[in-house]
Amino acid sequence: MADDTGDISELSRRLERGQFTITAELVPPVSSDPADLVRRALPLKGLATAVNVTDGAGARVHLSSLAAARILVEQGVEPILQMTCRDRNRLALQGDLLGALAFGVRNLLVVTGDDPKTGDQPDAKPVFDLDSTRLLALAHRLGSEHRLASGAPVHGPTALYLGGAALPLDPPAGWIAADLAAKADAGARFVQTQFCMDAGVVRRWVARLTELGLIPRLKVLIGVAPLASARSARWMRERLYGTIIPDAVIARLEHSPDPRREGIAICTELLHELAAIPGVAGAHIMAPAHPDAIPETIAAFTAAGQ
Repeated sequence: MADDTGDISELSRRLERGQFTITAELVPPVSSDPADLVRRALPLKGLATAVNVTDGAGARVHLSSLAAARILVEQGVEPILQMTCRDRNRLALQGDLLGALAFGVRNLLVVTGDDPKTGDQPDAKPVFDLDSTRLLALAHRLGSEHRLASGAPVHGPTALYLGGAALPLDPPAGWIAADLAAKADAGARFVQTQFCMDAGVVRRWVARLTELGLIPRLKVLIGVAPLASARSARWMRERLYGTIIPDAVIARLEHSPDPRREGIAICTELLHELAAIPGVAGAHIMAPAHPDAIPETIAAFTAAGQ
């Protein structure tokens, strides 16, 4: 088949048509009961275009992202399957790609994965047979050539809408975004970023990506959060690599009589700012500590008009 993945999922359709798109992130529960995942996912149905299911986030065990993606498909919620290179070699990764396709999953976000030493079972042995760029290239070949890395032919649908992760920054002079260029060359069509609650940084970062020709090759979704409190915002900024949260945002939370409501308001305002920045394709909303705030935020943004 030709390498045209712009019409294989609602996510690909919206992004490739230039519609501002909101995705959300869902950490699967530590549970074997599908109902626990469904309770978390259904409030996002009809609000988020697609929902990421994380793959062992924080190097901790949760319901597998592949199983979670399958459950979302059954519930009519479009998943973005996260796949980490940390835990499986290339044989297992390719088997999971085929499994995802068989389950009707069409969106894939590839990440390297957190080191097991940062998780709650630090003696676990990491694999890292492939890095994220090589896994993207492998998945791209599967989609465009119907072949595994060995050259063996694959029967059935193989097209995947491929994404990678990115870290926004205030671009220094001469910055060439080599990592993002490599991901685009490997087949990525979109990127979702780490938390960036500063529209000015986003504006300058995206402008530089545009100068480099990486936009519109890559559809950029900016990671944002309905922050719960000033304390949690400081923790995120200090502990989550690449997170950008301005002091002014923390001050608003600190002085608010209702920090949770203020966090949703801040995030909603930021979504409107992002929607007005040329080159920003959408936003990716994450709130692992209080996921109930995500549908509230999307609903508030939608109600106010895009």
